[in-house]
Amino acid sequence: MREGKLTRRRFVAGSALTVAGLLAAEAVARDVIKEIHALKPGEFTWHPDRQPFGPVAIVVSLPEQRVHVYRNGVRIAVSTCSTGKPGHETPVGVFVVLQKDKHHRSSTYNNAPMPNMNRLTWSGVALHAGNLPGYPASHGCIRLPMAFSERLFEVTHLGTPVIIAGAHDDPAELVHPGMVLGAYAEHEFEAATAALAGKKRPEDWTEAERHPVTSLIASGSERRIMLVENGAVLAESTLTVSGSGPLGSHVFMLKGAHDKTSGLEWVTLSHNSDVDGFFEPEERALRRISADPAFVKRMQAHMHSGMVLIMTDAPLHPDTRSGRDFVIMS
Repeated sequence: MREGKLTRRRFVAGSALTVAGLLAAEAVARDVIKEIHALKPGEFTWHPDRQPFGPVAIVVSLPEQRVHVYRNGVRIAVSTCSTGKPGHETPVGVFVVLQKDKHHRSSTYNNAPMPNMNRLTWSGVALHAGNLPGYPASHGCIRLPMAFSERLFEVTHLGTPVIIAGAHDDPAELVHPGMVLGAYAEHEFEAATAALAGKKRPEDWTEAERHPVTSLIASGSERRIMLVENGAVLAESTLTVSGSGPLGSHVFMLKGAHDKTSGLEWVTLSHNSDVDGFFEPEERALRRISADPAFVKRMQAHMHSGMVLIMTDAPLHPDTRSGRDFVIMS
């Protein structure tokens, strides 16, 4: 997969999603090998062999009209998409998959088919198969080629992070030298690995099992951190931030314990981290935060591979966090 410079497409309105439109999308949807910028509507690349295992993260680039799929920090796929048209813009921010439905139909838009639906908000934003005219044309959802949506549906799980933003950055791997949000001591690493022992990785989860959607949301501006699971706030704590300057916007996805270095292994996806010329590297940002021992102990009990830590300089009030969706809006 090679990359080229991408140009912004003109925003014009498109037709509503119909069964005929889906059939047309299926007719042109195909896996191709070409530069990302040269992908035509309905085309995509899919190379899961590049990283067969590990948690999945998705980055939707609005100006590019592209969806980038990463597994264990390695990009395995890129697809064309169609996002929200003027007046129905797709919201930007950090989301997680809240629900999966292979044969979903819209309760808002005339029972329109939305195959292979990965829900991002309870108000109606989702990833699903749909008509791809080559420009933003949806009512806020991210439409995908049918064949691509089928493959994506098989690798996502409840809690898979989805970043919708103006551009994408390739993820990186980070091994933190100690337990997150606490003192960097050997006994904390042992507690962390004990908490993770026996918990399945995301690729092992099936729809028949219970899927806790677990996230940590840390606000540098409010100096507050929340532990959220399945839409409920389980615990809150004062967040201590050392040093000066903003934390930046970062998403950390937990891979598991790293035995060789007595640390936890994360996949990091930073976005919009340059604030007034200030950029905070992921490892330094992670080192700067800590919380009280009671919160850390509660967090350890709910840790699992695929847990997401969202770090933001935005406050955690209703304008930036959508309650049950626990979406962090840019």
